[in-house]
Amino acid sequence: MQTKLTELLNIKHPIIMAPMFLVSNVAMVKEAMNSGIAGCIPALNYRTLEELRAAIKELKASKPEGGAFGFNLIVNKSNPKAKAQLDVLCEEGCDFILTSLGNPKETIEHAHKVGIKVFCDITDLRFAQKVESLGADAVVAVNNEAGGHRGNISPEELISTLKNNLNIPVISAGGVGCKADIDKMLSYGAVGVSVGSPFIASEEAGVTDEYKQACVDYGAKDIVMTERISGTPCTVINTPYVKKIGTKATWIENLLNKNKKLKKWVKMIRFSIGMKATEKAAKKATYKTVWVAGPSIEHTKEILPVKDIIANLV
Repeated sequence: MQTKLTELLNIKHPIIMAPMFLVSNVAMVKEAMNSGIAGCIPALNYRTLEELRAAIKELKASKPEGGAFGFNLIVNKSNPKAKAQLDVLCEEGCDFILTSLGNPKETIEHAHKVGIKVFCDITDLRFAQKVESLGADAVVAVNNEAGGHRGNISPEELISTLKNNLNIPVISAGGVGCKADIDKMLSYGAVGVSVGSPFIASEEAGVTDEYKQACVDYGAKDIVMTERISGTPCTVINTPYVKKIGTKATWIENLLNKNKKLKKWVKMIRFSIGMKATEKAAKKATYKTVWVAGPSIEHTKEILPVKDIIANLV
């Protein structure tokens, strides 16, 4: 199926394997490219710039004709490595950068100088128009069915609004677990989809078998929003541990969040604690199971190789 996204990235199918914190890795992206879709990894999945540089080189060396890869860059103050990571991406080269949580102006300017396309995560029309004015090549419309930090607007309403008010392509993120879901997003006006949660239960994913199996055993009804990870509402699987600790911020966090001077520091501390808990749950067996996922795990019935998950999607 040819769309503006397949044209932009020279890929066979209009699908990007979404960047997932702790989950995405080089092995997954290699399989994605070999199956005719694009793959994306969070730059923050690499602790050092040297590791990031090595990953880019490995992907470039194994990139097939008709494959594309990119990296997700958090561009706000919560990522102090953003500038250095951008420099590495521009020095080594990749097909696209996907920006999140901040102003992508600097990223767009630097990436375009070296021929890298920039797609920007957005959740509403106002920010979409802002990134379009800055020169973004496409927007990634994060809807209310996405996993992790999701938007608040339904896929149909968000895609339709953006399609009618932007001159750049709209890629839909959230709510895709099967081919029918892709067809639906394209019918609303999207040029492609960003798919994450179905790939957690892949053989190549860099997380525990328990996390993968949870994506098989649980479904859409088991996904809840929690404020206990990053300070911003985030979707997780409603495991017994999540039920035990609750999904709302503590009373002291709510109190401190009302103080303008302290609010930023409270969020940073909550983010740090939450990310460490999430990493432990993803990387080793623990009773403290905080597993990030979206409702599209409803369609995940077994742990499969990435190539088989893609075959099912297309």
